[in-house]
Amino acid sequence: MRKLTSILLFSFLAYSGFSYAQKQPVDYVNPFIGTTNYGTTNPGAVCPQSFMSVTPFNVMGSDLNKRDKDTGWWSTPYSFANSYFTGFAHVNLSGVGCPDMSSLLLTATTGELDVDYHNYGSEYKDETASPGYYSNILTKYNIKAEASATPRVGISRFTFPKGQSHILLNLGEGLTNESGGMLRKVNDREIEGTKLLGTFCYTANQAVFPIYFVMRLSKAPKTTGYWKLQRPGLAWEKDWNADAGKYKLYTKYEKEIAGDDVGAYFTFDTEENEAITVQMGVSFVSIANARENLNKEQPKPDFDGIHAAARKQWNDDLSRILVEGGTDEQKTVFYTGLYHALIHPNILQDVNGQYPAMESSEIKTTKENRYTVFSLWDTYRNVHQLMTLIYPDRQLQMMHSMIDMYKEHGWMPKWELYSRESYTMEGDPSIPVIVDAYMKGLRDFDIETAYEAFYKSATTPGAENMLRPDNDDYMKYGYVPLRGKFDNSVSHALEYYIADWNLARFAEALGKKEDAKLFHDRSLGYKHYYDKEYGTFRPILPDGTFLTPFDPLLGANFEPNPGFHEGNAWNYTFAVPHDIPGLMKLMGGPKKFTEKLQSVFDNGYFDPTNEPDIIYPHLFSDVKGEEWRTQKIIKEVLAKHFTNTPGGLPGNDDTGTLSTWAVFNMMGIYPVCPGRPDYTLVTPTFDKITIKLDPKFYKSGQVVIEKVKPMDAANPDYISSVRVDGKELKSYRITHEELTGAKEIKYLVKPMAK
Repeated sequence: MRKLTSILLFSFLAYSGFSYAQKQPVDYVNPFIGTTNYGTTNPGAVCPQSFMSVTPFNVMGSDLNKRDKDTGWWSTPYSFANSYFTGFAHVNLSGVGCPDMSSLLLTATTGELDVDYHNYGSEYKDETASPGYYSNILTKYNIKAEASATPRVGISRFTFPKGQSHILLNLGEGLTNESGGMLRKVNDREIEGTKLLGTFCYTANQAVFPIYFVMRLSKAPKTTGYWKLQRPGLAWEKDWNADAGKYKLYTKYEKEIAGDDVGAYFTFDTEENEAITVQMGVSFVSIANARENLNKEQPKPDFDGIHAAARKQWNDDLSRILVEGGTDEQKTVFYTGLYHALIHPNILQDVNGQYPAMESSEIKTTKENRYTVFSLWDTYRNVHQLMTLIYPDRQLQMMHSMIDMYKEHGWMPKWELYSRESYTMEGDPSIPVIVDAYMKGLRDFDIETAYEAFYKSATTPGAENMLRPDNDDYMKYGYVPLRGKFDNSVSHALEYYIADWNLARFAEALGKKEDAKLFHDRSLGYKHYYDKEYGTFRPILPDGTFLTPFDPLLGANFEPNPGFHEGNAWNYTFAVPHDIPGLMKLMGGPKKFTEKLQSVFDNGYFDPTNEPDIIYPHLFSDVKGEEWRTQKIIKEVLAKHFTNTPGGLPGNDDTGTLSTWAVFNMMGIYPVCPGRPDYTLVTPTFDKITIKLDPKFYKSGQVVIEKVKPMDAANPDYISSVRVDGKELKSYRITHEELTGAKEIKYLVKPMAK
C-alpha cells in the first residue's frame, strides 16, 4: 500500500522551508481527500478558479487496474485506489458526476520506444500533492514526474536516469467522450494542435467544443515523430491486436497529422538526474491564443518559481478565513473543503480577454473574468453563497458571466461547460443564484436583463422552453404530473418551486407586484405532492391521482424511480426550504414535523451525498426548543463523513458543493434557503474563526466568531446563546447584514442537559 505522504505534509513542509509551528492555511490542504468513495476530486496541480489543471491520469490501460475508464462509470481522471500512471491530463473537472475533459495526456518513458498506452504506462510510488503541485516516481522507468500550473498553462518536469528517454503526447485517450485530434510540428521544441472534447453526460450533439494547445520542450530532442492507431486491413489483418490496436510510427513526416488516435514522441539521450520541462499552453479560442497564453504566463520554464507562485495564490485565497483551535485533522478537512470550493466555476478567457461565446462560433472579448463550469443544480445551494460572503467580487463576475450567456444564447445557464449547455439535472437554478446575491447586496449587474431572462424561463411554454420542458403542466396545474415511467416529475417541480419563490422576491423588490404574487403562489404548489398516507411527497398521475403502487424508499440506491431523480421520496420531502412553516402545517404541526424529520435520521434515510436533503439537519432549528438536534446531527455528520482520508467525502463533491457544506457548518453558519439572506446557527468546530470581509462590499472589514466554553464542562457542544457585538440574538438565525456588519460574534456553548 502506498504511503500517503501528503496527509502529514512532511515532504512539502521540508520543501518549502516551513516548520510545523509556521503552518499556514495552504499547508493544511490534502488534495487526496475525496479521491475515492466516488468523491471524484483529484490531486492535480491547479491555481484558484483557473481552467488549467495538470492531473495524474490513472484510470486507463493496465490489467493492474480492475477499475478502468472504459469498463465502468468513471467521471474522474484519478482514483487513489489505482496506481498505474498513463500521463498528466491537462484541463480537468473536479467533483463531477459525468466524464469529460482530461485529455492531452503527457508522460515520459525510457528504453525502447513504445507508443501503445497499454504498454508504456507505469506503476508509481512516493506520491505527493499540495495546492499547485503534484509528483510521483514512475517505478518502471525510475523517472520523477512533477506538475504545476499557472491559470492557463501547465508545466511538467520529468527527471530521467541516464540513457535513452522519451516524452509522449497522446491525443487519442482521455476522459472525454469525444474523439479526434490534430498535431503539427512547429520546430524541434514546439508542437501545436487541437483536440475535440465534450458530450458531457453523454448528451448527444451538445456541449462539444475544441481545445487548442501549444506544447514546448526545454530541450531539443534527438529525434521526434508521430504515431497513429491503424484499423485492421487485409494486408496485415493477422497481426491485428484486437485489444490494443496497432500503432504506426511516422518518423520522417513532419507536417500536420490528424485522426481519432494520434500522438507525438520526442526521444532524448539523457544524463543521470537530467530534468526536462514541458509547458502546455491551452485555449478554447485558437492555437494563436494558446501560444500567447504560454508566452505571457510562462515566458521561461521556471518550474520552481511557478510552483511557488501557485502556492502563494492558494494561501492568499485560503487565508480569507483563519481558524484557531480544533485539531489538525479538522483544520485539514476545513481548508481542503475551501480549496475544493475554489476550483469551479473557473475562468474561460485567454490573457487577451477572448473567449468562445455561449452556444456560438463567435469569439468575444471581456475586460473582466468570464467564468465557466456552472454546475448550478448543485452549487446554487451553498457554493455561490460562500462566494458572495468571502469572494463577492468573483461572485459578481460570475453573475455577469451568467447574464452574458443569456444575451448570447437566449437562456440562462443550467449546467454549462466551456460555453456549451449540457442541460443536465433539473430546474431553473440561475434564478436562486442571482437572487440570493441580490438580496445580500450585490447589485452591480444588469438587473432588468436578469429579470427578463427569469420571466422568460418561468412563463415560456414547455415545447419552446430550454430550462423548464414540462412548463405547460406546471403552469396549468401547479405541479408536474408523471407522464413517463422515470420522468423525474416531482424533482422537476420542487426545483421550479424554489426558483419561483426567489423570482417572487426579486419581482417584489423591483416593484412588480402582480408578478410577485403569481410566482409566490406557484412556489407553494409543493403541497399537491404531500400524501398523508405515507407522510411523504408522492408522484401524481395525469388524472390527478397519486401513483399506485408506491414505495417511498425506492431510489435509495440510485435505481430508476418514478418521479424522483437520484433519490427517493424521503430525500425530497423536506426539500422546500422556502416554506418550512407551510410544510410543518401539512405534517400536523411542529411536534409531528420534528418526529418525522428525526425518523429520517433514525431510520438511515438521510443521504449526505444528495443535494435536496443536505439541509435536513438544519430544519430542526425552525422548531423552538428543538435546535439542539441540528447541532448534534451536524457534529455527527461532520465526524463520520468528512475526514482526512482519500474517502473523506461522503460521495460526489459536485464541483465543491459537499465540501462547502462542511466549510459553512464548521464555521458555525449555514445558508439553508437560497434567496433568504440569513444563516442558521450551528456549533462552530473551532474556538475562533476570523473571516476577512471585502470592505468594498461589506460594512465590517472582518468578523471574528468565537466559541466560549465553560472551564470545567465536558463536551460543550450545544449553543446556549449567541451575542453579536454584545447584543444577544433572539433566534438561531443571523442575517447576512448582521454577520457582515459585526466585529465579534460569540457563541456561548454548554453541555447537553441530562
